[in-house]
Amino acid sequence: MNIKLEQFKELIDKGLSLDLIYVLQKISEGVIIKQEKEYFKVNNIVYTLERKGYITHENIITLEGKELLDSLKTTKIKTKRFPKRDEEFEQWWKTYPGTTEFVWKGRRFAGSRAIRIKKEECRSKFEKILDEGILGEDMVKALECEITQKKEESLKRNENKLNYMQNTLTYLNQRTFEPYIELVKENIVFSSTTNSVDI
Repeated sequence: MNIKLEQFKELIDKGLSLDLIYVLQKISEGVIIKQEKEYFKVNNIVYTLERKGYITHENIITLEGKELLDSLKTTKIKTKRFPKRDEEFEQWWKTYPGTTEFVWKGRRFAGSRAIRIKKEECRSKFEKILDEGILGEDMVKALECEITQKKEESLKRNENKLNYMQNTLTYLNQRTFEPYIELVKENIVFSSTTNSVDI
C-alpha cells in the first residue's frame, strides 16, 4: 500500500498509526490475528481497531474499516466536518464586502470591482489557518477592524479606500489579517462612530 504524506498526516489526525493500518489490512485479507499474552502490543492494536469500529469483536472488518482501506488506495481519507469551523468561515465570508461600493454614515462611495471571490478555495485556506491555532473569531474581528478603518479613512480622505482592499483569496494567502489581529488583541479598535482610534 502506497500511503502519501498527506494521507499519513490525516491518519495521525485520526489517531491511527501505520501498525494499526497493517493489522487492519491483514484482517481484511482473512488473516487470523492471535490474541495471546506474549503479543500484548498486537492485542492492544486489535482492541483499538475494535474500539474505533473498524473491526467487530470477532475480528471481522466492518464497512467503516473497508472504507478506510479503500480511501488509502485512492486519494484522501474521509475526514469529519467541523460545524463550528463552517459557521466561523460563513461568518467571515459574509463579513467580507462583496464589492468595493459602500455607504458609510450617509455617504455613498462608488466601487469598481467584486472582491468576495472563490468561496471554496477560501474555505480550504481559512481552515488551514485555523489549523495553525488562529481563532476564527479573531479572523472575523480582524476583518471588521480593517473594514471599519478603511471606511473611516474614506470619509476622512474623501476617497474610497475599499478600492485598495484585496479579494478574499489574496487576503488569506498574503495573511493581511495578521496586523489587524494584533490591533484587536491590543484593544485598538477603529471606531464606527468617530474618526478616531479607541485604545
